[in-house]
Amino acid sequence: MGNKIPQEIKLKLVEYQRNEITEYHIYKRLARKTKSEKNAHVLEIIANEEHGHYNLFKKYSGHEVKPKFFQVWFYTFIASIFGLTFAVKLMEQGEESAQERYEIIKPYIPEAESIIKDEFNHERELIALIDEEILKYMGSVVLGLNDALVELTGALAGFTLALQNAKLIAIIGGITGFAASLSMAASEYLSTKAEGGAKSAGRSAFYTGLAYIITIVLLILPYMLIGNFYIALGVALIIAVLIIALFNFFMSVTNDLEFRRQFLEMVIISFSVSALSFGVGLLVRSVFGIDV
Repeated sequence: MGNKIPQEIKLKLVEYQRNEITEYHIYKRLARKTKSEKNAHVLEIIANEEHGHYNLFKKYSGHEVKPKFFQVWFYTFIASIFGLTFAVKLMEQGEESAQERYEIIKPYIPEAESIIKDEFNHERELIALIDEEILKYMGSVVLGLNDALVELTGALAGFTLALQNAKLIAIIGGITGFAASLSMAASEYLSTKAEGGAKSAGRSAFYTGLAYIITIVLLILPYMLIGNFYIALGVALIIAVLIIALFNFFMSVTNDLEFRRQFLEMVIISFSVSALSFGVGLLVRSVFGIDV
């Protein structure tokens, strides 16, 4: 049957083989690295499916191929930083175009239909079974991150106009932010405890406070390193946009959400508060004649 397959189709089969064996090695490596037996089991099942697809393509192409080792390293690294779910879903985003590519080989390979079903149904169901603690507490992370971005960008804008001293702004911003992070963590603890449910109140408070503190440090850093307070404010706002972009990209991948709408919403809210606070700072400075 292999002789009846045109050469251009065989070349495509070799390409598909390489993709399948690459994903096999990625899933196997992730399975070895995860501490969760449940997650390791799910990843092993997906890896075996990918290896089965590889062997099927090899039967028709007649070639052995090696995996893309850089991709194996890259997704393993991404998983160690952002978690299993993010890495796996980011990798599987490429499968959308794979469905159209596999349609090309269906006239020559009867089993192609079952591969498509595996790729777009079974594997997605399995990926949904991956259980990560951070995703359970993503609401707490969102709370800490959003609150820190809105409050601190606004506060820094107001302090910049009112105080006009980079080091002083950093100190006051840091104290304000740290106190607010403790308040938010305590509120999240009490709220989660009152709700009951499976989530730990302590961990919810921890993730809220941690997200808040990390955001604070990143936003006040420009004021500690740059003497010009206006430039420091500009850099802080750029950092805020980058934080919003990174976080919303993470959320859009792990939760299958639309990136653009969420990103624009957070940017508009944060910058609106900053602009308003900037105006208040200007008003305070002019009315009370503050000169630090």
